[in-house]
Amino acid sequence: MEIIDAHCHVVPDKIAELATANTLKFYDIPHSAHICTVSGLLKQCEESGVNRCVVSVVATNPRQPQKLNDFLSEEVNIYPHKFLGFGSLHPASTEIHEDFKHLKDVGLLGVKLHPDIQGYKADCHGYKEIYSLCSEAGLPVLMHTGDSRYDNSNPERIEKILKEFPDLTVIGAHLGGWSLWNEAVQRLYKYDNFYVDTCSSFYMLSHTDAKRIINKYGTDKVIFGTDYPLWKQKDELEHIYALGFNDTELENILGKNILRVLNAK
Repeated sequence: MEIIDAHCHVVPDKIAELATANTLKFYDIPHSAHICTVSGLLKQCEESGVNRCVVSVVATNPRQPQKLNDFLSEEVNIYPHKFLGFGSLHPASTEIHEDFKHLKDVGLLGVKLHPDIQGYKADCHGYKEIYSLCSEAGLPVLMHTGDSRYDNSNPERIEKILKEFPDLTVIGAHLGGWSLWNEAVQRLYKYDNFYVDTCSSFYMLSHTDAKRIINKYGTDKVIFGTDYPLWKQKDELEHIYALGFNDTELENILGKNILRVLNAK
C-alpha cells in the first residue's frame, strides 16, 4: 500500500535549525528526530518506506506568505513524485486575496494554518476570509487544533467554523485537538467536512485511547501524519500498526484518505 505522510514541515536550510528549536520550545518537547530540512525529510522517507509527503510552511507574520509559498512550490517542483504542497496564509495580512491567488498560481493544493503560533483565534475575521476563499476554490485547510494552554484553536471554535463553512474541508491536526483529545472527538466527530491527522498524538496517548478516538472519527476520516521533524516516521508507523486495524482501514489511514481529500492519485 502507498504510505503518505500528510503532515510535514520544511523550511529553507538556513533557518531550519532555529525553526525546529522554536517549535520544540513552544511545545516543551525536549528534542526532535531531525531539523526541518528537505534533505532530512527525503532521507527519513527512504529509511521508513514512506512514498510521498504533504509538506507545509507556517507564516509567522503577515509579510511572509508569498515568499514562503514560493520556496515550498520550488521544492514540490523539484520533487513532484515525492511532495504535495500546502502553503500558508496569515490572518493579519492586508493582502489575503493576493496571497491566496499567488498560493494557487504556484500550484499548492491546500492551506496550512496555525492559530496558536500565528497568535489569532481560529474564528477571527482574517481566518474567516481565508476559509471563504478556500471553500469557494475547493482547497482544504490543514489546521493545528487544540491546546489546553490557550483558546485559539480549541474544539468549540473549530465547531463554529465547521458549521459556518459546511463546504470547507478541514483537516484537524493532532487527532482534532492536541491535549484536548476527548473534548475534540465528542464535539467534532459528526461533521462530514472534518478530517483529522494522527501527528504529535501517540507520544501522549495510550494505544487504547488512540484507537478509541480514531474509531469514533472513523477510519475513513483519519489521515497519517508525523509532524516531521518532531517524530520519526518509522516510530509513528509502528504506533499505527500496533492499533490492530485491518488492511482496508490501514490503506485508508496511510494514504487513500488524504488522496480523496485532495482529489489526487
